[in-house]
Amino acid sequence: MTVLRINGEDKHFENSLPATLADLLDIMKVDAATVVAEIDGQIIKKNDFSSAKLSAGQKIELIRLVGGG
Repeated sequence: MTVLRINGEDKHFENSLPATLADLLDIMKVDAATVVAEIDGQIIKKNDFSSAKLSAGQKIELIRLVGGG
C-alpha cells in the first residue's frame, strides 16, 4: 500500500499511486482549474499538473479557489 499526505492527512492507495498530479485530481474529482497545488513545498503550475510525477510519501497541499461575493 502506498501513501500520500494530502492536506495534512494520509491517503492510502491500495493498488497503485496516481502517476501524476492531474491523475490524483481526477481520482479526487477536483477540477484542476479551481485548485492551487503544492508538492513537498513547491508550487506546481497548472500547465505542469499532467507532468508532475507523484511518489510515495510526498506531501501535497491542495487549496481550492471558490468564487463568491
